[in-house]
Amino acid sequence: MPRIVAAETLDQLAPEDPAATRSRRDLVRVHRAMGTRSIVSRGWRRLLSPERARVPLRILEIGAGDGSLLLGVARSLAPHWPPVQLTLLDRQEIVSPTTLAGYVALGWSAKVEVADVLTWAAQPDAAAPGTPLPRWDLITATLFLHHFEGAQLDLLLAAVAARSDRFFACEPKRAWLPLVGSHLVGAIGANAVTREDAVLSVHAGFSDNEITATWPQAGGVWQTREFAAGLFSHCFSARRKAVA
Repeated sequence: MPRIVAAETLDQLAPEDPAATRSRRDLVRVHRAMGTRSIVSRGWRRLLSPERARVPLRILEIGAGDGSLLLGVARSLAPHWPPVQLTLLDRQEIVSPTTLAGYVALGWSAKVEVADVLTWAAQPDAAAPGTPLPRWDLITATLFLHHFEGAQLDLLLAAVAARSDRFFACEPKRAWLPLVGSHLVGAIGANAVTREDAVLSVHAGFSDNEITATWPQAGGVWQTREFAAGLFSHCFSARRKAVA
């Protein structure tokens, strides 16, 4: 299956559009069916040794959406982890006060940064002379990298590698079984937006070592792993060799 990236309908809708609101609710069920929360939780655990990490941990999610998926991850990890300073980056401000309060209840601090991720990625290494951009213990992305290809994907991954010590991404797996599954999301009550976007996301997903091939490898400072997770997901993890 060749990789085909096309604009998804949800990304074109206003945040308050009823169809967008419904589609975001659909995604909760889609993630449950895919087991995304467990996949991301396991990926983070493999990358981070909290007892040896800097405290508080600084984590950035790019393409965070409404922040609800990561809240589920936080609930599974928080009892065993040190405090986390979480930043949720998205071009739309759709994280609810209730979701932010959920992070606070776990002992995590969470803030929303509204920005286009490519604008974020294109920032120079220093916001001003002598003022470097923030660095992160972990940058994470869920069902987000598949929106990009070519120079845009190169730019995004280069920025992530320059500003973090670890990276974890969970993406659609581009294969025949996930494609069949994408045509069946209507069975869980998904609306027309979600049904269309599910198919597009599989066509734009990843297989084999496609993310690894794009990841900056200069100097051999990264340990990377790319793998299938469950029936429908494709993951990529990267860790600087100098960090625990």
